[in-house]
Amino acid sequence: MERNLRKERIGVVVSNKMDKTVVVAVKRKVKHPKYGKFVNKTTKFVAADDTNTCNEGDTIRIMETRPQSKTKRWRLVEIIERAK
Repeated sequence: MERNLRKERIGVVVSNKMDKTVVVAVKRKVKHPKYGKFVNKTTKFVAADDTNTCNEGDTIRIMETRPQSKTKRWRLVEIIERAK
């Protein structure tokens, strides 16, 4: 039996103050329905970081997973780029 593909997102860590948890902001460009201008929209995801390796400003890839708490439904896959 094959599992469904899980969603993946790439975003920037905006908070790592919690233990084993990070908040990731994912930006996307959306075309305004009336005026046609592209607008930046951000969505925040709470992701599991079991090793506490992420710092604020890091670019990371997260993957959908089973719920681990009230808000945590994503987990860290890899750190793409460290904050400078």
